[in-house]
Amino acid sequence: MCRNIVPLNNLEPAATDEECHDAALQFVRKIAGTNAPSRANQAVFDRAVAEIAHAARHLLDDLVTTAPPKNRADEAAKRQARSAERYEAIRVYQQEKRAARAAS
Repeated sequence: MCRNIVPLNNLEPAATDEECHDAALQFVRKIAGTNAPSRANQAVFDRAVAEIAHAARHLLDDLVTTAPPKNRADEAAKRQARSAERYEAIRVYQQEKRAARAAS
């Protein structure tokens, strides 16, 4: 899954329409392979974002769960910890690679 798209189901407070739009925008960017469409594709891009945001909103509104709502701050802290671990692993790998090049 794209790391910029965060799970929106079962949060307290519930996901906003803006969050649904932001997730839809990231999804369309990923699918289209571009951060910003050309002028020729802007209308198609915007329509796709709107349709996906609408579908996401309906999905979130209709999902049913017995699990207690997740705390937004706790979930954000978990994401930040995973990100820190990922970037530390990359940093260590790059450091080892530089050391191996210097040794040869």
